[in-house]
Amino acid sequence: MTKTYHFIGIKGSGMSALALMLHQMGHKVQGSDVDKYYFTQRGLEQAGISILPFDEKNIQPDYEIIAGNAFRPDNNVEIAYADANGIGYKRYHEFLGGFMRDFVSLGVAGAHGKTSTTGILSHVLSNITDTSYLIGDGTGRGSANAKYFVFESDEYERHFMPYHPEYSIITNIDFDHPDYFTSLEDVFNAFNDYAKQITKGLFIYGEDEQLRRITSKAPIYYYGFKEEGNDFVAHDLLRSTSGSGFKVSFRGQELGEFQIPSFGRHNIMNATAVIGLLYTAGLDLNLVREHLKTFGGVKRRFTEKIVNETVIIDDFAHHPTEIIATLDAARQKYPSKEIVAIFQPHTFTRTIALLDEFAEALNQADSVYLAQIYGSAREVDKGDVKVEDLAEKIVKRAKVIDVDNVSPLLDHDNAVYVFMGAGDIQTYEYSFERLLSNLTSNVQ
Repeated sequence: MTKTYHFIGIKGSGMSALALMLHQMGHKVQGSDVDKYYFTQRGLEQAGISILPFDEKNIQPDYEIIAGNAFRPDNNVEIAYADANGIGYKRYHEFLGGFMRDFVSLGVAGAHGKTSTTGILSHVLSNITDTSYLIGDGTGRGSANAKYFVFESDEYERHFMPYHPEYSIITNIDFDHPDYFTSLEDVFNAFNDYAKQITKGLFIYGEDEQLRRITSKAPIYYYGFKEEGNDFVAHDLLRSTSGSGFKVSFRGQELGEFQIPSFGRHNIMNATAVIGLLYTAGLDLNLVREHLKTFGGVKRRFTEKIVNETVIIDDFAHHPTEIIATLDAARQKYPSKEIVAIFQPHTFTRTIALLDEFAEALNQADSVYLAQIYGSAREVDKGDVKVEDLAEKIVKRAKVIDVDNVSPLLDHDNAVYVFMGAGDIQTYEYSFERLLSNLTSNVQ
């Protein structure tokens, strides 16, 4: 008998990916969420998965219930009903910890770059052999016969602790999520605890001083640009306006040349981590090389569109390290254009903790515009920080714009517009796109 899965908060990026994967594996899947549109719901709708309003009637004792981490008895009628009636449910990460035991599982962890690297690994491996995967951009693929399972391993609130994968990549350690982690050392301790649960191979960016402190029972392989101290080394880089080429060596042995249609030094590192893992796991490197060339990217990671001959880039970057990487990628692809950054700080706690670092990162752009801070449902705005505080710290003196009036963005010629943030920055982007489209129709 086919099991029915009910997802409380199905539009969440991880939740929607898991729902899609289980649906493709032949299970009956439904879910509930708020009425507001979220980019993950298109895939659910295309798959014919029901998205219901929150209602206690959705909770049935014979359902396997998976609850999003944002929902609690005090803010969700379904959680409250389940608790009151003794109906059990699992959180996303709790369910995943048990689910992955049926596969050879490959995790991707790190403060930044998780989604992009999970996307590369999923794309390459699923083109070589039957693979199920979960990507943090809301993409999931399920196969009942798959040998491998690739997933994004999230450190927030130590959600990755139920996971015991055979292999894992850790891209970096950085101080983020200040609403939960107390310090960089607290972040390190979380990753170090996770690393001890890997069983066959751990692949670590060797030029991160925090990652160098990681210990694990599994063999540790370091990757990076520097020959000294790294096992897998990317060298002879060729960065062009059509992508990135590089060679990889393993402990002095050349593994050959590789190409990716992606931009930025960080994506070369992400690809090197994938090459190292799949080489160690015994996959054919010629097939890895072939499928790296066709990786088209993941949602909301350097996603491009052209409106009225204007290049617009949409990226989830919401931490200074990610902003620097995104702007580096934009300069590689568009070296002769002005780089205009439109950034929305995400959460008051992160903005306060990293105010100077945000300013330093945004200085990499030629011009900067700021949207109002997007507060999390987990925090209260106490008035301790305003977006104007960040604007004053940026060398070029950023301008604050309103979603209903983005016309100041028109004051640039030959520019690329890079919209960055984890909140509702896309509403600013759409407002700008409408403005550009109206200009075209008015001219006609």
